[in-house]
Amino acid sequence: MNKQAAIVVGLVAGLVLGLTASATGSPTLMSIAEGVAPLGQAFVNLVRMVVIPLVAATIFTGVAGLGDPRRLGKLGGTTLLFFFGTTFIAIVIGLITMKAALAIAPITVPSLPQGETAQELPTTLDFFLGLIPSNPFEIAASGALLPLVVFMVLFGAAAGAVPEQHRAPLMALAEGVTGTLVKLVHWILWTAPVGVFALAAPMTAASGWELLKSLAVFVIAVTVALTVFVAVVYMPAAVFIGRLAPKQFIKGCVEPVVIAAGATSSAAALPAMLDSGQTHLGVSRAVAGLVYSLGAAIGRGGSALFQGTSIIFLAALYDVSLPLPVIISVIFATFFVSLTVAGVPSGSLVTLAPALDVAGVPFAGVGMLFGIDRIPDMLRTAVNVTGHMTTSVVVERISPGEEEVTAPSG
Repeated sequence: MNKQAAIVVGLVAGLVLGLTASATGSPTLMSIAEGVAPLGQAFVNLVRMVVIPLVAATIFTGVAGLGDPRRLGKLGGTTLLFFFGTTFIAIVIGLITMKAALAIAPITVPSLPQGETAQELPTTLDFFLGLIPSNPFEIAASGALLPLVVFMVLFGAAAGAVPEQHRAPLMALAEGVTGTLVKLVHWILWTAPVGVFALAAPMTAASGWELLKSLAVFVIAVTVALTVFVAVVYMPAAVFIGRLAPKQFIKGCVEPVVIAAGATSSAAALPAMLDSGQTHLGVSRAVAGLVYSLGAAIGRGGSALFQGTSIIFLAALYDVSLPLPVIISVIFATFFVSLTVAGVPSGSLVTLAPALDVAGVPFAGVGMLFGIDRIPDMLRTAVNVTGHMTTSVVVERISPGEEEVTAPSG
């Protein structure tokens, strides 16, 4: 049995135990469901254990790997602008869609056990001031991840601007740390079936069928939001800016999108993107090399959208209020967090902690989403790759690749 199937089995087993305990009121079953809760908390702790070093290493390698921003020129600037702009749009679409879904099918789960105390919600001013860490080591130790992300972005940018002999050792160390942590994440995810079971059982025992219905609403909302995002952002950009016929664009996207969805990894589709972009979409070698390499590192519109919907859903699940100033903070937090998504299955969930901290939403609820993440993971990865293909045709039209550009690593 593969890892994803085992996680689904763990979720189903936990739901069955919890639902049976809730429906029958059996003291024995309730005791069992509540008794496995520490295993769920242990799994959450394992996930959180790798978040700080993984976020730091991933951000550094991605930003420093760009090299001196001045050397990227017009191609790089256009690529980054399109990636960042569409990522913000994706987050907003995700937030709005999830809000609309909850208005139609509101969550009625009573008194969900939090497992940890939600933080006090910051004001917008406090949020922006808090982005500047006076001591990056102190904020890393305290778990305030978003200021650490800002520090690593600045540190990575500085590393990209120094001579190669100084940057190379730092890059080698960061890439080694990133690879090791990704391996550790794979190991931790092998414990996910037990962890998801131990999280689902007590939550469902306390909430009954309402939790199951809410999870179904979440999956449907994510699917709708991703579809809307492609239809109103990527497709029009390819047609009106990239000047491609819809049929031609879709044909050029099919192979890399299918590979990415099946492997739940945009990096796995990189060879297919390079071939299809040049063969079917008329993207030059220079643009393809730069855009697809950058996209594999930081182009994650689908992941950002998913993270936005997850925050709104989990806030509703735990009855955490999100006023407008906090929503604005969440949008910026999710944007930064989406840049740290590791290239592993369910990576968008693993790195969701900083944005949840900003919103004051307990991280424990993320464990529930692992069990239902297979379909959303495939869909958001497919959307990520569609975004890479869209960006390449837009950049080709705006800034044609007339000369070779050295693509950044990662």
